[in-house]
Amino acid sequence: MELKLDRTKEYGIVLEGGGARGSYQVGAWKALREAGIPIRGIAGTSVGALNGALMCMDDLERAEYIWDHICYSQVMDVDDEMMEGVRKRDLKAVGISGLLGEAKRILKDRGLDVTPLRNLIHEVVDEEKIRSSSRELYVSTISLTDRQPLVVDMKETAPGEMGDMLLASAYFPAFKLEKLGGKLYTDGGSANNVPVDVLADRGYENIIIIRIYGLGLDTERFFTVPDGVELYHIAPRQNLGGILEFDAKKARKNRKLGYLDGQRLLYGLAGKRYYIYAPEGEIYYFEKMMSELPRFLPYLEPELLEKDEGRRGRYRLYTEEIFPAIARKEKLREDWDYRDLYLLLLEKLAGKLRISRFQVYTVEELGQKIYKKLDRSLQI
Repeated sequence: MELKLDRTKEYGIVLEGGGARGSYQVGAWKALREAGIPIRGIAGTSVGALNGALMCMDDLERAEYIWDHICYSQVMDVDDEMMEGVRKRDLKAVGISGLLGEAKRILKDRGLDVTPLRNLIHEVVDEEKIRSSSRELYVSTISLTDRQPLVVDMKETAPGEMGDMLLASAYFPAFKLEKLGGKLYTDGGSANNVPVDVLADRGYENIIIIRIYGLGLDTERFFTVPDGVELYHIAPRQNLGGILEFDAKKARKNRKLGYLDGQRLLYGLAGKRYYIYAPEGEIYYFEKMMSELPRFLPYLEPELLEKDEGRRGRYRLYTEEIFPAIARKEKLREDWDYRDLYLLLLEKLAGKLRISRFQVYTVEELGQKIYKKLDRSLQI
């Protein structure tokens, strides 16, 4: 596949805050790393700051392991089975008395105890690796003590302070408030959840923003892109789950989505739900439409078969009646072309046939999957 980003340029990475959705960012990072995209600096908020530290250390393997085995008790002092029961709203499995007891404990402590997260940060983060890294790392937080938002250059922190500043960026309001380095902090997302300005203000001209749509102030909405700055986006097209849903199965799925969406950016993949490499020109897709649509119609648009009435192959019938009718029904943009229409129908049929979407397909590969499924259905 042809790479769409220029590897001779250096890029800044913006990592949005979003709690348990953060595994998506690790998947996107893997795609960028495999493609050899040079990363010069990272700006992150909350979970984006934590992932950013691992990215600065270039420790993808550790990041994948952490997220693939994540659970509630690695972040908060809670019982995993109880939290899973609450998530599933299975009060019978949780037990009312146990749930009330846990709620009383949390209220008494004035929030969720995040000692496990503090321990995980200090276990994983290597200050020396970050200080000696060729990559810059900035994290956003809010100092409650000083009543102001902060952008912390992690390489300028005092010895032993780096872990506290990472935790400060991720200090979700529901967490038990404790002083870090003598001050109180809260999650940086309330002030700047998408810190693209942090890199733009420091001269970065090519910035990749990895979105996970967490709670917080979406500062990108108010950001005016300076002249000479190019923004690229890797973003999910489906809900990644709750921000406190620390479930390993969900995290692995989200990491896979991040990887595929990273490839969507890197290689210009087409498709709304599927990931399709489709570099050919419009004539190629027109010819495929003419040769394949008659076979697809019974499964997609059976009512349009009446228009055909044995006249298949007549270009005018398809170009003037059938194709526009499908485009109107599917609400394609007004300037749609045959590539748009063909890929839309290919995706729609693949979805109907329940073909897995968690991989990159060429047009031919996805077409062959569809044909095999159709042949099986006819045999049945």
